Amino acid sequence: EELGDLYLDDGQFERARDCFDRVISRGDSIDPFYRRALCAIGLNDFTAAAADLEEVVARDPKYDFQRAAGLCAHALANAGQREKADALFADVMQTSTLSETQYNYACFLAAEGRAPEAREWAERILRKKATMPDYIRRRERPWFRKAGALLTRLPRNAPRS
Repeated sequence: EELGDLYLDDGQFERARDCFDRVISRGDSIDPFYRRALCAIGLNDFTAAAADLEEVVARDPKYDFQRAAGLCAHALANAGQREKADALFADVMQTSTLSETQYNYACFLAAEGRAPEAREWAERILRKKATMPDYIRRRERPWFRKAGALLTRLPRNAPRS
């Protein structure tokens, strides 16, 4: 499992996934499922990631501060299960403050044609920046950049009906 973590941290997702496959065959902890799902997301294998993350969320809905549930919704959306992803995102977003989850939700909303809602979530990420201590701001910097880039792609005003 430790070797798999090292490969995962190093971005060697295929090798890490092989390690986690072996760990899963020997035990029943949910952490290897979660780590294998992270590998699958890194390899753009969202169907496999969704299956592993659904297992994790079924056993512990708040695993990794609800990051597992947020990533599960993201994987479901990218695997084409939009309705299931929408329901899970709606549930997770009621309590999650993770920028990664908020960004993934904003991207999901943008892909669904719900630009005003996507804009609101991207702006919410950027508003957090002003009140964060420097060390957290540095860690969150990639999400601020991604949220800013998403805002530039979204229309400024909602179409009028």
